[in-house]
Amino acid sequence: MEKVTEAPEQGVIIKETVDGVAVSKPARTTRGSGGKDVAKPRPDPYIWGIYIMLLMVSVIELFSASSSEVSGSNVYMPLIRHAIFLVIGLGLVLALQNTHYGYFSRFAWFAALISLGLLIFSNFFGVEINGAQRAIRVAGFTIQPPEIVKLTVVVLLATILGRNQEPRGVSNKGIIWAALVVVIFGAFLWKNGLTNTILLFGVSLSMFLIGGMKWKKFFMVLGVYAICGGVLYMMKYTGDKSEDLDSVGKTEMVAQASGDGRVDTHKGRIQRFLDGVSPTDPINDENRQVIFAKIAQANGGVFGQGPGNSRESARLPLAFSDYIYSIIVEDTGFVGGVFLLALYLFLLARAGRIAYFCSRAFPAFLIMGCAVLIVFQALVHMAIVTGLFPVSGQPLPLISKGGTSIVVMSMAIGIMLSVSRFAVINGNKKQINAELKELPEDMQAANYSTQVTKND
Repeated sequence: MEKVTEAPEQGVIIKETVDGVAVSKPARTTRGSGGKDVAKPRPDPYIWGIYIMLLMVSVIELFSASSSEVSGSNVYMPLIRHAIFLVIGLGLVLALQNTHYGYFSRFAWFAALISLGLLIFSNFFGVEINGAQRAIRVAGFTIQPPEIVKLTVVVLLATILGRNQEPRGVSNKGIIWAALVVVIFGAFLWKNGLTNTILLFGVSLSMFLIGGMKWKKFFMVLGVYAICGGVLYMMKYTGDKSEDLDSVGKTEMVAQASGDGRVDTHKGRIQRFLDGVSPTDPINDENRQVIFAKIAQANGGVFGQGPGNSRESARLPLAFSDYIYSIIVEDTGFVGGVFLLALYLFLLARAGRIAYFCSRAFPAFLIMGCAVLIVFQALVHMAIVTGLFPVSGQPLPLISKGGTSIVVMSMAIGIMLSVSRFAVINGNKKQINAELKELPEDMQAANYSTQVTKND
């Protein structure tokens, strides 16, 4: 093992070789009891910077998009309610970044089963919001179990894949267990929304590829997902004819009143998506969101109307949640929309770099799973708003209004910061040994990317 240590004026940069991979990382130093400088890990500043910028966008644009909720005497009330959840989320980020990521694996199964119980409860006894029975009301607050399930499943998948990591990738046992978890949770998510189920499948497939799954096995798992999805689709079509709507407001209320089933709702959305809209089409409950979202984006032009100057927020249903990206484009233009997209993509890229240099498999899976969850959901939201995907309810992470979504996505950021702080990426032998002591013996498998680089 090679080791080169440089001591610049403001800190220590340690360059070493871990399993054949030379990496480096600046570290903050503190004075130890023996008078020597001791490296103190710190969270990734780039992830923190992206998180703070998303919070700033959230506060500004939520206020701009909430005109339909504002009353004359409580102009700032929507912003205050939103800010409370952002502060709660910030507190969770600070707490989780100081928690060693190894603890998350110890409670992964418990948290996942609790979230599954909440999801099942909401399916049968939940309260309806915008026509969808997917929320639980507790002490005046509503909890959205589907949002919780997505994060707990990511942590559980990272635990399963990390425990079953081999030098050549994830073992067959790990693949089977992970796919089984996704299918079970996806079956219960189906009733709460097709988009959430597709997101869960997409995130899991991404984590499989990150873990080095061979393409043959990848397509086998993809085929299993497709078969299970088809079975659920047929069961829903021939069995349950009750309607439960994604949070898309009035767009789907006509379908509910006519007694169409959930499958008919999906078919209607896809058909309307394929038919498209024209500026000459009369505005009705079925195309209201699509038309006003397109008008808002057209108003934005290249540089936008300026923050707070949105004209369509008063007419666009759910402008503060499912369609907030259209208001952001109206306020900041094409430039602002692309900048926000770049922020999410940079978050994914930064997570990928940290994961690549992690010495252990579990933290690599964990940080990439959280990043993929956040970015995939953001991309789906943007695709829906810009007309690339059919209409469905999906909040923009850390920006859209919604207490549960903000709290869950903040926890995902906190977990990413924990990995960036405590996962060893600088090759220091003492730090690697300290990291291993925090992990159970069956979670100490080496990172697949490190092994590939070593073999190369």
